Amino acid sequence: MSKKLYVGNLPFSTNEDELRDLFAAYGEVSSVKLIEDRETGRLRGFGFVEMAADGADAAMEALNGKAFGGRDLRVNEAQERQPRSGGSGGYGGDRNRW
Repeated sequence: MSKKLYVGNLPFSTNEDELRDLFAAYGEVSSVKLIEDRETGRLRGFGFVEMAADGADAAMEALNGKAFGGRDLRVNEAQERQPRSGGSGGYGGDRNRW
């Protein structure tokens, strides 16, 4: 069984190979995904690493708060994305109230 980890506060110069190498010290890494800004294509400073559960637990404990590229990493188990609520464009009101 594998776990997906959220890795935050990454240096913007990080690449997937560097992140894979960092986590591989704790177990087999099955995937690495760095998140990019849709408009600019620049890294947003976070990503996800999927790896075996026992290695993921060890990596979380060892790497959370560890300095990497001059920044302290934030590593925890990724949470499922919550669906966005419907509505009327973000202003939270009833359009027909006038």
